[in-house]
Amino acid sequence: MSDGTYEVKRYNERSQQFFVILSGTATLEINCDRQILSQHEGVEISPGIAHQIFNQSDQGLEFLVISQSPSHRDLILVC
Repeated sequence: MSDGTYEVKRYNERSQQFFVILSGTATLEINCDRQILSQHEGVEISPGIAHQIFNQSDQGLEFLVISQSPSHRDLILVC
């Protein structure tokens, strides 16, 4: 994820997700609370919880999102 970018706020109806930071620093907003995650840190997000990831740093961000059950067709965008 390039510096200064972000994803659209969303939630999953059924899928539980785990975000793990591979490199860089992420700002993750979960239910309107923001937390900063660094390399090798992660956070679990339960179904129905609105979340959004930001790269507010001046460096690239690499992360993995692991979903249990598959998150295809389970994504709800929050405007």
